[in-house]
Amino acid sequence: MAAGLRGGIVGAALVALCLSGGAAQAARCGDTGAGFEAWKAEFANQAKAAGVKNKGLSALARSQYATATIKADRAVKKAFSGSVESFMQRRGAATIISKGRSLKKTNAALFNQIERTYGVPPGVLLAIWGMETGFGSYMGKQNTVSAIVTLAYDCRRPDFFTPHAIAALKLIDSGALDAGSVGAMHGEIGHTQFLPGNVLKFGVGNKNLRDRETALASTANFLRGHGWKPGASYEANMGAIAGWNSARVYQQAIAIIAREIDK
Repeated sequence: MAAGLRGGIVGAALVALCLSGGAAQAARCGDTGAGFEAWKAEFANQAKAAGVKNKGLSALARSQYATATIKADRAVKKAFSGSVESFMQRRGAATIISKGRSLKKTNAALFNQIERTYGVPPGVLLAIWGMETGFGSYMGKQNTVSAIVTLAYDCRRPDFFTPHAIAALKLIDSGALDAGSVGAMHGEIGHTQFLPGNVLKFGVGNKNLRDRETALASTANFLRGHGWKPGASYEANMGAIAGWNSARVYQQAIAIIAREIDK
């Protein structure tokens, strides 16, 4: 679960991605798919006022109510229940540590370059990469636009997801995504599972997070943007890790796994 949602991820900085100057009123939310098509017509005006162009608006028009995303969203809290030990066992921490150490060695030049540029060591990047997608082995099959637009429509957390929906449509305008792009259930993208607003804000290069080097560098940039202190302990950097995911059990697991990888 990603940058950051599962547990409530991502910071207040995303508000800046919302609409400018109240040019359009927010579309009304819904608790079922019954009003989704009517909502999309309203949201299209909101998106256009926020700067979304034709490609993004076309993708919005093609999006569908994502029932599977709503089901997954209702189960989020269960994913972070229990102790850190039980959480790590469920998420395969031992395998992440073992493979993370191997990848650190075989990709030493890449991780050294990232650390020189962003001040973020390889352990935490590998811990997040392993935790989120099994090092890219599974990046999700849910249509990204449908997922994130559905969550913007849903009444549970529309204020959180609306900026991400706007961002996803802007990424389509720029070519970083297309209408058929797929990812995780909540619209997270790529190797380390960024929400679209974070791709806009912290994505580097061409912002194609299905490219592992781009994803890892963008993850380091995210952590730096959330206050990462180069050379400090993981305990001292828990605030930056919390920017990635607000669930305490996740933060603790990442710190423990990262420390083991960096040994």
